[in-house]
Amino acid sequence: MIATRFQRAAIALVGAAVLPLALTACSSDDSGDSGDSKNSASATTPQESKPAADAAGSMDKPFGSACASVPENGAGSFDGMSKDPVATAASNNPALSTLVTAVKKAGLVDTLNNAQNITVFAPTNDAFAKIPKADLDKVLADKATLTKILTYHVVGEKLTPQQLESGTFPTLEKGTVTTSGSGESFKVNDSANVVCGNVSTANATVYIVDSVLMPKM
Repeated sequence: MIATRFQRAAIALVGAAVLPLALTACSSDDSGDSGDSKNSASATTPQESKPAADAAGSMDKPFGSACASVPENGAGSFDGMSKDPVATAASNNPALSTLVTAVKKAGLVDTLNNAQNITVFAPTNDAFAKIPKADLDKVLADKATLTKILTYHVVGEKLTPQQLESGTFPTLEKGTVTTSGSGESFKVNDSANVVCGNVSTANATVYIVDSVLMPKM
């Protein structure tokens, strides 16, 4: 009889001990589900924000179709250009040889190299080729007109791609240029496309464009 009582008491104690453990297990399962939900939610958050982060990151680097033609190494590479002032950097890029010739004829090499924190919209050789040869030769022979055109391509501050999305900026020529666009697609004065943008030199940010910008004459 006494043994039976002890057995019953032992069974009661075991049952009492098992119940909290069972409740704890259930509670752990519930919190585990909640944790999984939280982990699942937190796992998707970085992925959802990743495209925005990637877009922001890409804006810190050169972008555009024409950037592919820039050498990977040497003075004409992005790294090489970042170490030279803008006129010198441009002279190391074969696609800008006509612009460099024009800058030299206008006597603007030192002006551009010594300026600080500027933006240059740099027309490619193909951009100059759009101008009839007779007209281009005439401009290249007229220092005053050439200077006016070239300084119209220079803004006295470094412009980020974000600023180019919608803006009007004064140029060294005393006129203004307007920019518009987003992502990796930008226009200047609604006519020139940025084909390789956000190129850093020692003293300037360069946006290479496919048309020559013309100031009011």
